[in-house]
Amino acid sequence: MRIVFAGTPEFAVPSLNALAAAGHDIVGVITREDAPLGRKRVLTPSPVAVAAEALGIDTLKANRLGEDATAWVAERAPELGVIVAYGGLLREPFLSLPGHGWINLHFSDLPRWRGAAPVQRALMAGEQELGVTVFRLVEALDAGDVLTRDSTTFAQGTSAGQALTELASTGTGALLAAVETLAADSEAGEPQVGEDTYAHKLTREDGLISFGSGTTADAALAHWAGVTPEPGAYALLGDQPVKLTELRQFAGEVPEDLAAGEARLVGKVALLGCSDGALELSRVQPAGKPAMDANAWLRGRGGKAELA
Repeated sequence: MRIVFAGTPEFAVPSLNALAAAGHDIVGVITREDAPLGRKRVLTPSPVAVAAEALGIDTLKANRLGEDATAWVAERAPELGVIVAYGGLLREPFLSLPGHGWINLHFSDLPRWRGAAPVQRALMAGEQELGVTVFRLVEALDAGDVLTRDSTTFAQGTSAGQALTELASTGTGALLAAVETLAADSEAGEPQVGEDTYAHKLTREDGLISFGSGTTADAALAHWAGVTPEPGAYALLGDQPVKLTELRQFAGEVPEDLAAGEARLVGKVALLGCSDGALELSRVQPAGKPAMDANAWLRGRGGKAELA
């Protein structure tokens, strides 16, 4: 099938590669413009742009899909458009250019977690079974008919970065199946059923974990998982942030006097107190310093620290 692909970040790359490997004719790739990265703010092409170049596919770099992008796609006469985390809205007449319209690989079990951060918000809510859905793109947010679904169960404490990487790989199966379904039946698709929820884009403030408000170990670990690696989990030491780089479950004996929010070196383990137990704190990044082993950080503070 003649396909135009739109995507930007690393976890869109497996879908592009899978479509190409399956023998589909990728007639063009649309991705966001080069962005400044790193301390030196060097303009850097998106991961999808790099992958498209490696595949020898014509690429359009655009942050807005206006008249120029519409003309670019129309010239290529695609049968189908596929979008995976492009990072921009598709509207008419752009939506209707491909004969079969556009389909989207979304990283949730729609209609749950429509929006920009589905995996992150699902993890923050304590969910461990995460879905992918391939659906027809319409102007309403993530609301089109469903073609295929799949799901994966993750261990408690799996970070959003890890979960997205795995879903990006396993989700290619659902995407390829959806393309085959459309090739056989251009009218295929079932309406979404169930209560919809919205996955708001994360901000830095979402990374703050407050241990002074009765936060349980499970809730704290779920929160940490959803905001790791971006925007990053942190707690406050006085008025300064301490980034909680690595956090995990702790199955050992917790000192009875370990208070919620207290980070304490117990033997060779750095524990972080919660309202009903503790988590093991492996690595931290204090304000203005590089990431370091949590044990070393606590030893430098006399073996403990009070996090709000």
